[in-house]
Amino acid sequence: MSTSSGSAAGVPSGMTRASAVAREHHWFPEPTQKAPMRYIVGLIIAQFVFFVALLGPAIIGVGIKVISIIPAEGTERETATAIIAGLGAAGALVGNVVFGRLSDRTTARWGRRRPWIVSGTVVMTIGFLVMALGPDVPVVAIGWLIAQLGANATLAPFIATISDQVPKFQRASVSALLGIAQNVGILGGTYVAELFQDQMLIMFVGPSILAIVAMAVFAFVLPDQVLPTRPPRMNLREWAQTFWVSPRRHPDYALAWWSRFLITLATFMFTTFRIFYVNRQLGVPEEQAASVITTSVLIYTVALVLTGWVAGKISDRTGLRKIFVGGSTALFAVGTILLAHAQDVQMFYIVEAILGVAYGVYIGVDLALVVDVLPNPDDAGKDLGVFNMANAMPQTIAPILGGVLVGIGAAETPNYPLLLWSAGILALVGALVIIPIKKVR
Repeated sequence: MSTSSGSAAGVPSGMTRASAVAREHHWFPEPTQKAPMRYIVGLIIAQFVFFVALLGPAIIGVGIKVISIIPAEGTERETATAIIAGLGAAGALVGNVVFGRLSDRTTARWGRRRPWIVSGTVVMTIGFLVMALGPDVPVVAIGWLIAQLGANATLAPFIATISDQVPKFQRASVSALLGIAQNVGILGGTYVAELFQDQMLIMFVGPSILAIVAMAVFAFVLPDQVLPTRPPRMNLREWAQTFWVSPRRHPDYALAWWSRFLITLATFMFTTFRIFYVNRQLGVPEEQAASVITTSVLIYTVALVLTGWVAGKISDRTGLRKIFVGGSTALFAVGTILLAHAQDVQMFYIVEAILGVAYGVYIGVDLALVVDVLPNPDDAGKDLGVFNMANAMPQTIAPILGGVLVGIGAAETPNYPLLLWSAGILALVGALVIIPIKKVR
Protein backbone atom coordinates (compact mmCIF):
# COMPACT_ATOMS: atom_id res chain seq x y z
CA MET A 1 0.00 0.00 0.00
CA SER A 2 1.32 3.42 -0.07
CA THR A 3 2.40 6.82 -0.55
CA SER A 4 5.76 8.10 0.10
CA SER A 5 6.87 9.40 3.39
CA GLY A 6 9.81 10.88 1.53
CA SER A 7 11.49 11.58 4.82
CA ALA A 8 14.96 13.03 4.67
CA ALA A 9 16.95 14.18 7.67
CA GLY A 10 15.14 17.00 9.44
CA VAL A 11 11.99 16.64 7.35
CA PRO A 12 8.74 15.60 9.08
CA SER A 13 7.26 12.24 8.14
CA GLY A 14 4.97 12.45 5.14
CA MET A 15 6.83 15.38 3.60
CA THR A 16 9.55 15.58 1.01
CA ARG A 17 12.28 18.22 1.27
CA ALA A 18 10.50 20.18 -1.43
CA SER A 19 7.17 20.19 0.36
CA ALA A 20 8.87 21.09 3.64
CA VAL A 21 10.39 24.15 1.94
CA ALA A 22 6.98 25.00 0.49
CA ARG A 23 5.37 24.84 3.93
CA GLU A 24 8.11 27.06 5.39
CA HIS A 25 7.37 29.75 2.78
CA HIS A 26 3.57 29.17 2.83
CA TRP A 27 3.52 28.86 -0.95
CA PHE A 28 0.36 26.76 -1.09
CA PRO A 29 -1.86 27.27 1.95
CA GLU A 30 -4.95 25.12 2.36
CA PRO A 31 -7.81 26.69 0.34
CA THR A 32 -10.42 28.41 2.51
CA GLN A 33 -12.59 30.17 -0.10
CA LYS A 34 -15.04 28.45 -2.42
CA ALA A 35 -13.45 27.27 -5.65
CA PRO A 36 -14.08 29.58 -8.65
CA MET A 37 -17.14 28.59 -10.68
CA ARG A 38 -15.13 28.57 -13.92
CA TYR A 39 -12.84 25.97 -12.38
CA ILE A 40 -15.73 23.75 -11.25
CA VAL A 41 -17.54 23.96 -14.59
CA GLY A 42 -14.31 23.28 -16.49
CA LEU A 43 -13.48 20.38 -14.18
CA ILE A 44 -16.87 18.71 -14.68
CA ILE A 45 -16.96 19.15 -18.47
CA ALA A 46 -13.38 17.92 -18.87
CA GLN A 47 -14.10 14.90 -16.66
CA PHE A 48 -17.17 14.01 -18.70
CA VAL A 49 -15.46 14.22 -22.10
CA PHE A 50 -12.34 12.46 -20.86
CA PHE A 51 -14.29 9.48 -19.56
CA VAL A 52 -16.35 9.22 -22.72
CA ALA A 53 -13.00 8.77 -24.46
CA LEU A 54 -11.41 6.46 -21.89
CA LEU A 55 -14.18 4.16 -20.68
CA GLY A 56 -15.93 3.41 -23.97
CA PRO A 57 -12.84 1.46 -25.05
CA ALA A 58 -12.37 0.04 -21.54
CA ILE A 59 -15.91 -1.27 -21.07
CA ILE A 60 -16.91 -2.32 -24.58
CA GLY A 61 -14.11 -1.48 -27.02
CA VAL A 62 -11.52 -3.98 -25.76
CA GLY A 63 -14.10 -6.78 -25.79
CA ILE A 64 -15.27 -5.90 -29.31
CA LYS A 65 -11.68 -5.76 -30.52
CA VAL A 66 -10.96 -9.17 -28.97
CA ILE A 67 -14.10 -10.64 -30.58
CA SER A 68 -12.91 -9.34 -33.97
CA ILE A 69 -9.52 -11.05 -33.53
CA ILE A 70 -10.28 -14.36 -31.75
CA PRO A 71 -12.92 -16.95 -32.71
CA ALA A 72 -15.59 -17.93 -30.17
CA GLU A 73 -14.07 -21.13 -28.79
CA GLY A 74 -13.47 -22.05 -25.14
CA THR A 75 -12.19 -19.24 -22.90
CA GLU A 76 -9.55 -17.80 -25.27
CA ARG A 77 -11.37 -14.47 -25.46
CA GLU A 78 -11.47 -14.13 -21.68
CA THR A 79 -7.75 -14.94 -21.51
CA ALA A 80 -6.87 -12.36 -24.19
CA THR A 81 -9.02 -9.73 -22.46
CA ALA A 82 -7.28 -10.46 -19.17
CA ILE A 83 -3.85 -9.98 -20.79
CA ILE A 84 -4.81 -6.67 -22.41
CA ALA A 85 -6.56 -5.30 -19.33
CA GLY A 86 -3.78 -6.44 -17.00
CA LEU A 87 -0.99 -4.83 -19.03
CA GLY A 88 -2.91 -1.56 -19.28
CA ALA A 89 -3.62 -1.56 -15.56
CA ALA A 90 0.08 -2.09 -14.85
CA GLY A 91 0.78 1.07 -16.86
CA ALA A 92 -1.88 2.92 -14.87
CA LEU A 93 -0.38 1.68 -11.62
CA VAL A 94 3.04 3.18 -12.36
CA GLY A 95 1.86 6.16 -14.37
CA ASN A 96 -0.52 7.63 -11.82
CA VAL A 97 2.07 7.77 -9.07
CA VAL A 98 5.03 8.89 -11.17
CA PHE A 99 3.17 11.60 -13.06
CA GLY A 100 1.45 12.76 -9.89
CA ARG A 101 4.86 13.23 -8.29
CA LEU A 102 6.24 14.96 -11.38
CA SER A 103 3.31 17.38 -11.41
CA ASP A 104 3.99 18.28 -7.75
CA ARG A 105 7.55 19.21 -8.74
CA THR A 106 6.95 20.86 -12.12
CA THR A 107 8.27 24.44 -12.31
CA ALA A 108 6.91 25.43 -15.73
CA ARG A 109 5.52 28.96 -16.09
CA TRP A 110 2.29 27.36 -17.25
CA GLY A 111 1.87 25.79 -13.79
CA ARG A 112 2.35 22.48 -12.00
CA ARG A 113 -0.66 20.60 -13.37
CA ARG A 114 -1.46 22.06 -16.81
CA PRO A 115 1.43 20.58 -18.87
CA TRP A 116 0.66 17.03 -17.76
CA ILE A 117 -3.12 17.36 -18.11
CA VAL A 118 -2.85 18.23 -21.81
CA SER A 119 0.16 16.16 -22.88
CA GLY A 120 -1.14 13.03 -21.16
CA THR A 121 -4.36 13.19 -23.15
CA VAL A 122 -2.37 13.40 -26.38
CA VAL A 123 -0.41 10.26 -25.43
CA MET A 124 -3.68 8.48 -24.57
CA THR A 125 -4.97 9.28 -28.07
CA ILE A 126 -1.84 7.80 -29.65
CA GLY A 127 -2.41 4.60 -27.65
CA PHE A 128 -5.99 4.36 -28.90
CA LEU A 129 -4.79 4.77 -32.47
CA VAL A 130 -2.48 1.77 -31.99
CA MET A 131 -5.39 -0.25 -30.56
CA ALA A 132 -7.74 0.63 -33.41
CA LEU A 133 -5.22 -0.44 -36.05
CA GLY A 134 -3.72 -3.38 -34.13
CA PRO A 135 -4.03 -6.71 -35.99
CA ASP A 136 -3.45 -9.01 -33.00
CA VAL A 137 -3.57 -9.25 -29.21
CA PRO A 138 0.07 -8.19 -28.51
CA VAL A 139 -0.30 -4.96 -30.52
CA VAL A 140 -3.67 -4.17 -28.93
CA ALA A 141 -2.18 -4.80 -25.48
CA ILE A 142 0.72 -2.42 -26.19
CA GLY A 143 -1.75 0.21 -27.40
CA TRP A 144 -3.79 -0.13 -24.20
CA LEU A 145 -0.59 0.20 -22.15
CA ILE A 146 0.29 3.45 -23.94
CA ALA A 147 -3.28 4.72 -23.55
CA GLN A 148 -3.29 3.99 -19.81
CA LEU A 149 0.08 5.68 -19.28
CA GLY A 150 -1.22 8.77 -21.04
CA ALA A 151 -4.58 8.69 -19.26
CA ASN A 152 -2.93 8.53 -15.87
CA ALA A 153 -0.44 11.25 -16.74
CA THR A 154 -3.60 13.34 -17.13
CA LEU A 155 -5.67 12.00 -14.25
CA ALA A 156 -3.10 12.28 -11.46
CA PRO A 157 -2.60 16.08 -11.76
CA PHE A 158 -6.23 16.58 -12.80
CA ILE A 159 -7.57 15.08 -9.55
CA ALA A 160 -4.82 16.80 -7.53
CA THR A 161 -6.35 20.15 -8.48
CA ILE A 162 -9.18 19.36 -6.04
CA SER A 163 -6.72 19.46 -3.15
CA ASP A 164 -5.15 22.60 -4.64
CA GLN A 165 -8.36 24.53 -5.30
CA VAL A 166 -11.29 23.19 -3.24
CA PRO A 167 -11.75 23.88 0.51
CA LYS A 168 -12.72 21.06 2.87
CA PHE A 169 -16.31 22.27 3.32
CA GLN A 170 -16.93 22.05 -0.45
CA ARG A 171 -15.09 18.85 -1.32
CA ALA A 172 -17.92 16.32 -1.11
CA SER A 173 -20.16 18.45 -3.32
CA VAL A 174 -17.42 18.91 -5.94
CA SER A 175 -16.33 15.27 -5.78
CA ALA A 176 -19.97 14.21 -6.17
CA LEU A 177 -20.28 16.30 -9.33
CA LEU A 178 -16.98 14.86 -10.54
CA GLY A 179 -18.15 11.31 -9.91
CA ILE A 180 -21.45 11.96 -11.66
CA ALA A 181 -19.65 13.48 -14.66
CA GLN A 182 -17.34 10.47 -14.78
CA ASN A 183 -20.17 7.98 -14.78
CA VAL A 184 -22.28 9.92 -17.27
CA GLY A 185 -19.12 9.98 -19.37
CA ILE A 186 -18.89 6.21 -19.05
CA LEU A 187 -22.49 5.99 -20.27
CA GLY A 188 -21.63 8.23 -23.21
CA GLY A 189 -18.59 6.09 -23.93
CA THR A 190 -20.68 2.92 -24.10
CA TYR A 191 -23.10 4.59 -26.53
CA VAL A 192 -20.21 5.72 -28.73
CA ALA A 193 -18.67 2.24 -28.59
CA GLU A 194 -21.98 0.59 -29.48
CA LEU A 195 -22.70 3.04 -32.30
CA PHE A 196 -19.26 2.67 -33.90
CA GLN A 197 -18.46 -0.94 -32.97
CA ASP A 198 -17.89 -1.72 -36.66
CA GLN A 199 -15.67 1.35 -37.14
CA MET A 200 -12.73 0.83 -34.79
CA LEU A 201 -10.88 4.02 -35.67
CA ILE A 202 -13.83 6.26 -34.82
CA MET A 203 -14.73 4.27 -31.71
CA PHE A 204 -11.24 4.46 -30.19
CA VAL A 205 -9.80 7.72 -31.52
CA GLY A 206 -12.71 10.10 -32.21
CA PRO A 207 -13.74 10.79 -28.58
CA SER A 208 -10.09 11.00 -27.52
CA ILE A 209 -9.46 13.89 -29.90
CA LEU A 210 -12.38 15.72 -28.27
CA ALA A 211 -10.82 14.96 -24.88
CA ILE A 212 -7.64 16.79 -25.94
CA VAL A 213 -9.75 19.89 -26.68
CA ALA A 214 -11.66 19.61 -23.39
CA MET A 215 -8.50 19.26 -21.31
CA ALA A 216 -6.86 22.18 -23.13
CA VAL A 217 -9.86 24.38 -22.28
CA PHE A 218 -9.75 23.22 -18.64
CA ALA A 219 -6.04 23.98 -18.49
CA PHE A 220 -6.80 27.50 -19.72
CA VAL A 221 -9.39 28.23 -16.98
CA LEU A 222 -7.47 26.43 -14.21
CA PRO A 223 -5.91 28.89 -11.70
CA ASP A 224 -2.87 26.64 -11.49
CA GLN A 225 -0.14 27.00 -8.90
CA VAL A 226 3.40 27.89 -10.01
CA LEU A 227 6.38 26.81 -7.94
CA PRO A 228 8.51 29.90 -7.27
CA THR A 229 11.74 27.90 -7.18
CA ARG A 230 12.97 24.51 -8.35
CA PRO A 231 12.57 21.77 -5.68
CA PRO A 232 15.68 19.95 -4.46
CA ARG A 233 16.71 17.06 -6.69
CA MET A 234 15.43 13.69 -5.50
CA ASN A 235 17.76 10.76 -5.09
CA LEU A 236 16.91 7.19 -6.05
CA ARG A 237 15.74 6.33 -2.54
CA GLU A 238 13.32 9.26 -2.48
CA TRP A 239 11.92 8.27 -5.88
CA ALA A 240 11.41 4.73 -4.59
CA GLN A 241 9.58 6.15 -1.56
CA THR A 242 7.19 7.87 -3.96
CA PHE A 243 5.31 4.56 -4.03
CA TRP A 244 4.93 4.29 -0.27
CA VAL A 245 3.18 5.94 2.65
CA SER A 246 3.65 4.36 6.04
CA PRO A 247 0.37 2.76 7.21
CA ARG A 248 1.71 2.96 10.76
CA ARG A 249 2.20 6.74 10.58
CA HIS A 250 -0.91 7.37 8.51
CA PRO A 251 -3.42 4.65 9.47
CA ASP A 252 -6.52 6.53 8.28
CA TYR A 253 -5.01 6.95 4.84
CA ALA A 254 -4.08 3.26 4.81
CA LEU A 255 -7.62 2.15 5.72
CA ALA A 256 -9.15 4.40 3.07
CA TRP A 257 -6.62 2.97 0.58
CA TRP A 258 -7.61 -0.60 1.35
CA SER A 259 -11.32 0.18 1.11
CA ARG A 260 -10.84 1.69 -2.36
CA PHE A 261 -8.63 -1.23 -3.39
CA LEU A 262 -11.22 -3.83 -2.42
CA ILE A 263 -14.27 -2.19 -4.01
CA THR A 264 -12.28 -1.53 -7.18
CA LEU A 265 -11.09 -5.13 -7.26
CA ALA A 266 -14.68 -6.32 -6.86
CA THR A 267 -15.87 -3.98 -9.61
CA PHE A 268 -13.27 -4.98 -12.19
CA MET A 269 -13.61 -8.68 -11.45
CA PHE A 270 -17.03 -8.25 -13.07
CA THR A 271 -16.63 -5.44 -15.59
CA THR A 272 -13.55 -6.98 -17.23
CA PHE A 273 -15.74 -9.88 -18.34
CA ARG A 274 -19.12 -8.13 -18.54
CA ILE A 275 -19.62 -8.53 -22.29
CA PHE A 276 -18.93 -12.26 -21.96
CA TYR A 277 -21.14 -12.55 -18.83
CA VAL A 278 -24.05 -11.05 -20.75
CA ASN A 279 -23.46 -13.45 -23.62
CA ARG A 280 -22.79 -16.66 -21.67
CA GLN A 281 -24.57 -16.24 -18.31
CA LEU A 282 -27.66 -14.43 -19.58
CA GLY A 283 -27.77 -16.05 -22.99
CA VAL A 284 -27.74 -12.80 -24.99
CA PRO A 285 -26.47 -13.24 -28.60
CA GLU A 286 -23.09 -11.66 -29.33
CA GLU A 287 -24.56 -9.08 -31.71
CA GLN A 288 -26.96 -7.85 -28.99
CA ALA A 289 -24.55 -7.89 -26.04
CA ALA A 290 -23.24 -4.33 -26.55
CA SER A 291 -26.82 -3.01 -26.64
CA VAL A 292 -27.73 -4.79 -23.39
CA ILE A 293 -24.61 -3.41 -21.70
CA THR A 294 -25.40 0.12 -22.89
CA THR A 295 -28.93 -0.11 -21.46
CA SER A 296 -27.60 -1.50 -18.18
CA VAL A 297 -25.07 1.34 -17.91
CA LEU A 298 -27.90 3.83 -18.58
CA ILE A 299 -29.95 2.37 -15.70
CA TYR A 300 -26.88 2.30 -13.46
CA THR A 301 -26.00 5.90 -14.30
CA VAL A 302 -29.50 7.28 -13.72
CA ALA A 303 -29.57 5.65 -10.28
CA LEU A 304 -26.07 6.96 -9.57
CA VAL A 305 -26.89 10.54 -10.57
CA LEU A 306 -30.00 10.58 -8.38
CA THR A 307 -28.06 9.54 -5.28
CA GLY A 308 -24.56 10.95 -5.81
CA TRP A 309 -25.32 14.67 -5.62
CA VAL A 310 -27.66 14.26 -2.62
CA ALA A 311 -25.10 12.20 -0.72
CA GLY A 312 -22.36 14.78 -1.38
CA LYS A 313 -24.48 17.72 -0.19
CA ILE A 314 -25.61 15.92 2.97
CA SER A 315 -22.02 14.89 3.73
CA ASP A 316 -20.75 18.48 3.41
CA ARG A 317 -23.54 19.84 5.61
CA THR A 318 -23.21 17.22 8.34
CA GLY A 319 -19.47 16.60 8.11
CA LEU A 320 -20.18 12.85 7.99
CA ARG A 321 -18.13 10.73 5.59
CA LYS A 322 -17.72 7.19 6.98
CA ILE A 323 -21.38 6.18 7.15
CA PHE A 324 -21.88 7.06 3.49
CA VAL A 325 -18.73 5.35 2.22
CA GLY A 326 -19.03 2.23 4.38
CA GLY A 327 -22.78 1.79 3.90
CA SER A 328 -22.66 2.25 0.13
CA THR A 329 -19.77 -0.20 -0.19
CA ALA A 330 -21.76 -2.82 1.76
CA LEU A 331 -24.77 -2.31 -0.53
CA PHE A 332 -22.49 -2.63 -3.54
CA ALA A 333 -21.30 -5.98 -2.16
CA VAL A 334 -24.90 -7.20 -1.93
CA GLY A 335 -25.61 -6.11 -5.51
CA THR A 336 -22.49 -7.88 -6.81
CA ILE A 337 -23.59 -11.14 -5.19
CA LEU A 338 -27.07 -10.73 -6.69
CA LEU A 339 -25.47 -10.67 -10.15
CA ALA A 340 -24.45 -14.28 -9.56
CA HIS A 341 -28.14 -15.21 -9.41
CA ALA A 342 -29.39 -13.17 -12.38
CA GLN A 343 -30.80 -15.52 -15.03
CA ASP A 344 -32.24 -13.03 -17.50
CA VAL A 345 -31.75 -9.49 -18.76
CA GLN A 346 -34.59 -8.03 -16.66
CA MET A 347 -33.03 -9.25 -13.42
CA PHE A 348 -29.67 -7.95 -14.61
CA TYR A 349 -31.16 -4.48 -15.10
CA ILE A 350 -32.70 -4.51 -11.59
CA VAL A 351 -29.37 -5.40 -10.03
CA GLU A 352 -27.63 -2.70 -12.07
CA ALA A 353 -30.06 -0.16 -10.54
CA ILE A 354 -29.12 -1.35 -7.03
CA LEU A 355 -25.43 -1.10 -7.88
CA GLY A 356 -26.01 2.39 -9.30
CA VAL A 357 -27.64 3.59 -6.08
CA ALA A 358 -24.77 2.16 -4.04
CA TYR A 359 -22.02 3.56 -6.20
CA GLY A 360 -23.76 6.93 -6.45
CA VAL A 361 -23.54 7.39 -2.70
CA TYR A 362 -19.97 6.09 -2.78
CA ILE A 363 -18.68 8.48 -5.43
CA GLY A 364 -20.58 11.33 -3.78
CA VAL A 365 -18.45 11.13 -0.65
CA ASP A 366 -15.42 8.84 -1.04
CA LEU A 367 -13.08 11.30 -2.79
CA ALA A 368 -13.84 13.93 -0.15
CA LEU A 369 -12.95 11.41 2.56
CA VAL A 370 -9.70 10.59 0.76
CA VAL A 371 -8.64 14.22 0.37
CA ASP A 372 -9.47 14.82 4.06
CA VAL A 373 -7.02 12.09 5.15
CA LEU A 374 -4.12 12.93 2.80
CA PRO A 375 -0.80 12.95 4.69
CA ASN A 376 0.43 16.21 3.14
CA PRO A 377 -1.59 18.60 0.91
CA ASP A 378 1.57 20.02 -0.73
CA ASP A 379 2.26 16.54 -2.10
CA ALA A 380 -1.33 16.05 -3.24
CA GLY A 381 -0.34 14.94 -6.74
CA LYS A 382 1.96 12.25 -5.38
CA ASP A 383 -0.31 11.18 -2.52
CA LEU A 384 -3.39 11.00 -4.73
CA GLY A 385 -1.29 9.23 -7.34
CA VAL A 386 -0.27 6.65 -4.76
CA PHE A 387 -3.85 6.43 -3.59
CA ASN A 388 -4.85 5.74 -7.16
CA MET A 389 -2.67 2.65 -6.98
CA ALA A 390 -5.76 1.36 -5.17
CA ASN A 391 -7.58 1.90 -8.48
CA ALA A 392 -4.84 0.61 -10.77
CA MET A 393 -3.54 -2.42 -8.88
CA PRO A 394 -6.94 -4.14 -8.76
CA GLN A 395 -7.28 -3.60 -12.50
CA THR A 396 -4.05 -5.57 -12.89
CA ILE A 397 -5.10 -8.28 -10.45
CA ALA A 398 -8.81 -8.55 -11.32
CA PRO A 399 -8.39 -9.94 -14.87
CA ILE A 400 -5.94 -12.58 -13.62
CA LEU A 401 -7.92 -13.51 -10.52
CA GLY A 402 -11.20 -13.36 -12.44
CA GLY A 403 -9.76 -15.48 -15.22
CA VAL A 404 -8.78 -18.15 -12.69
CA LEU A 405 -12.15 -18.07 -10.91
CA VAL A 406 -14.30 -18.34 -14.05
CA GLY A 407 -12.23 -21.35 -15.10
CA ILE A 408 -12.69 -23.34 -11.86
CA GLY A 409 -14.98 -26.29 -12.46
CA ALA A 410 -15.84 -24.99 -15.93
CA ALA A 411 -15.57 -27.09 -19.05
CA GLU A 412 -17.51 -25.11 -21.63
CA THR A 413 -19.31 -22.48 -19.50
CA PRO A 414 -17.26 -20.05 -17.34
CA ASN A 415 -18.01 -20.13 -13.60
CA TYR A 416 -19.46 -16.64 -13.18
CA PRO A 417 -21.27 -17.42 -9.87
CA LEU A 418 -17.94 -18.16 -8.17
CA LEU A 419 -16.44 -15.00 -9.65
CA LEU A 420 -19.29 -12.79 -8.44
CA TRP A 421 -19.60 -14.27 -4.95
CA SER A 422 -15.86 -13.77 -4.47
CA ALA A 423 -16.13 -10.16 -5.67
CA GLY A 424 -19.06 -9.48 -3.34
CA ILE A 425 -17.20 -10.77 -0.29
CA LEU A 426 -14.18 -8.61 -1.13
CA ALA A 427 -16.41 -5.52 -1.40
CA LEU A 428 -17.96 -6.32 1.99
CA VAL A 429 -14.51 -6.38 3.58
CA GLY A 430 -13.92 -3.01 1.90
CA ALA A 431 -16.93 -1.65 3.78
CA LEU A 432 -15.73 -2.97 7.13
CA VAL A 433 -12.26 -1.38 6.96
CA ILE A 434 -13.86 2.10 6.88
CA ILE A 435 -15.08 1.71 10.47
CA PRO A 436 -11.73 2.25 12.28
CA ILE A 437 -10.91 5.54 10.47
CA LYS A 438 -10.58 8.29 13.10
CA LYS A 439 -9.68 11.51 11.31
CA VAL A 440 -13.14 11.93 9.75
CA ARG A 441 -16.59 11.16 11.09
